[in-house]
Amino acid sequence: MNNLKLLLGAWLIVASQTAFGQGAKNIVISEVLTHNTASIEDEFGKREAWIELENMSYATYNVRGMFLTIDRKVLDMSLSAPERIKLMSVIPSGDDRTQMGARKHIVLFANSNPAEGKLHLRLKVPQGEQVWIALYNGNGTELIDSVTVPALAADQSYARHGRTWSVKAPDHVTPGTDNFIQASESKVERFKREDPHGLAMAIMAMGIVFFCLALLWIFFSIFGMIMRHAETARKVANAQPVKPLTKTVEKTIEVAHKTGNVLHDGLDKKGVDMELYMAVIGMALKQYEDDVHDVESGIITIKQKDTGWDDEYSQMTHWHDPIMPTDHNAPRIPTTPELH
Repeated sequence: MNNLKLLLGAWLIVASQTAFGQGAKNIVISEVLTHNTASIEDEFGKREAWIELENMSYATYNVRGMFLTIDRKVLDMSLSAPERIKLMSVIPSGDDRTQMGARKHIVLFANSNPAEGKLHLRLKVPQGEQVWIALYNGNGTELIDSVTVPALAADQSYARHGRTWSVKAPDHVTPGTDNFIQASESKVERFKREDPHGLAMAIMAMGIVFFCLALLWIFFSIFGMIMRHAETARKVANAQPVKPLTKTVEKTIEVAHKTGNVLHDGLDKKGVDMELYMAVIGMALKQYEDDVHDVESGIITIKQKDTGWDDEYSQMTHWHDPIMPTDHNAPRIPTTPELH
C-alpha cells in the first residue's frame, strides 16, 4: 500500500513538472529596450531599460519564479542549479500581472531594485552595447528562450515579429502590446519607411508627369479634330445653306394654299382645260423648290384673253373675202388664257 502511494505521488510530481514545462515553453521574449530616455516610466517616474515577455498560447500561465539573465556562463552544463540561479534574476511573485492570460504581455524593468516594485529586476542591461538575454524556467536549468540584442540607440527597441527580429524606431516602440501595430503611422510615414532611398517616389513622380502629358496630348488632338470638322461644316453650310425646317414647313403651307386657290378657280371655270391648270401648278411648285420665285401676294390669278388665233378667216389666203360668223349661238373654241 505504501509503495502504491509513493508511486502515485511520484507520478503526480512528474506530471505537474511536465505540464509546468509545457506551459513555460509558450513564454517568449518579445521586445527589448536597453536605453530608455523617452519611453515608458515606472511607478516612480523613472525611465529604465525594460524587457517584454509574451504568452504565445491561448492558456493562462504565471511567470513568477522564472529567471532572466545576461550571463552566458549559465550555458555551462557542469554548473549545478543553485550555481546557475546565482547568475540570474528571478521574477518575483506577489503581483497579479505575472498571471499572463492568452496572448498577453508583461513588461519587466531592468537595472532596478525589486524593492521599488514587483516587476523590477536587478538584471544589469548595458546601454548602447550588444547584449545576450535568456529566459529560464523556474527550476533554473531549462532554457526557454534567448535573444542577442544588437547595440541600440536611445529609445530604439529590438522586437520579435513571428520568427524574425528587427530594430524599431522610437516612435514605433510598443511596450505591453503587440509588436508592429502601426495604428498611428500615417501613409506618408509608412511610405518613407518602405522607400528610404526615394526610388519609388521618383518613379511615381515621373509616371504622374508623363500621364498628365499624355492626357493633354489626347485632349488637344481631339479638340483639333473637332475644330477641323467644324470649319469644314461651316464652309459647306456657307456654300449650300441648309434650309431651316420651319422655313420648309412655311413654304409647303404657302404652296398648298396657292394650289388650293388654283384648283378652286379651275373647277369653277368648267370651260378651261384642266391640264393647263396642272401645268401652272407644276411651274409654281418648281419655283418654290428652286427658291428663285419673286415675292408675290400669295394668290395666282388666271384671266381669259381672246387672241383670235383659231378664227377661220385668219387661216385663209388674202384673196378670199373674210367670212364673219353670223351664228352667235354657235359654240366657240376656248382661247388660250393669259397668265398675269
